[in-house]
Amino acid sequence: MNLSTQYLGLSLKNPLVPSASPLTQNADSIRRLEEAGASAVVMHSLFEEQINRESHELDHFLSHGTHSFAEALSYFPDMLSYNVGPEGYLEQIRKAKQSVSIPVIGSLNGVSAGGWTNYARLIEQAGADALELNIYYVATDMEMTGADVEQMYVNVLHQVKQSVKIPVAIKLSPYFSNMANMAKRLCEGGADGLVLFNRFYQPDFDLENLEVTPHLVLSNSNELRLPLRWTAILSGRIPADLAITSGVHNHFDVLKAMMAGAKVAQVASELLQNGAGRISEILSDMERWMEEHEYESVQQMQGSLSQRHVTEPAAFERANYMKVLASFR
Repeated sequence: MNLSTQYLGLSLKNPLVPSASPLTQNADSIRRLEEAGASAVVMHSLFEEQINRESHELDHFLSHGTHSFAEALSYFPDMLSYNVGPEGYLEQIRKAKQSVSIPVIGSLNGVSAGGWTNYARLIEQAGADALELNIYYVATDMEMTGADVEQMYVNVLHQVKQSVKIPVAIKLSPYFSNMANMAKRLCEGGADGLVLFNRFYQPDFDLENLEVTPHLVLSNSNELRLPLRWTAILSGRIPADLAITSGVHNHFDVLKAMMAGAKVAQVASELLQNGAGRISEILSDMERWMEEHEYESVQQMQGSLSQRHVTEPAAFERANYMKVLASFR
């Protein structure tokens, strides 16, 4: 059974890719994912806040006391010439590339155009085969328009694409007034892939201590429906490769992702709950299902249930509200 697929110009042996999570924080863990059957991995994210914080700290120590001696100003070059930031992250990429034969995709998480995007080039130089740009932003400024938010995404993508030659995928949320137009604009801006969708983690209230607390809830298969729907709508209409993330837990989820038009299905919560060994189980179940249903390859099914290839495309647009409501009876 041929499970191979193409994603971001990379030839992958199957479509199952562990997404950015604690499971991809070190070379040993990534090696275990490869042994279990992962075709590539997305490294855990390097955050804009991490880079900016270390940059500010170094700036403080380099400039502290320079007013005391005139010649002290000549001891250090201007801050712009420094490659400051989490060198440990770059070292993890180097070690991962030395330890495994599968592609390693770097992950850069930020929201604003600025110097932190220069780390895209450093991630490339460390050996990453591609880059996933994870833009995680909740607009709360009442003066900021939807057009402003969309332009922010385009600007960050533009800066990163100017810095690197490796493929760049952008991981984004579904919260745009016109998701199809946003996908088109990002492709025009140079995105090689779109990862659908980012999960916005919601805070909770601690009623006893009257505090706002972070609250992590892992995904379930029901969350697959939103990225599945938009993948099916966009498949074949934009040049970028599509990846589904959120809600991938079993072989049915991966098969649905492929039929919607995705090139890969990214998985994290399932592996965090049940271990890396789930990868080989999911792949075995996929092969069994494909054999039973007479599929010879993953590429044969990719996009077969996209909006362009179904008899009732309105099912994706209006989600057939009347039929859904009637089905309860």
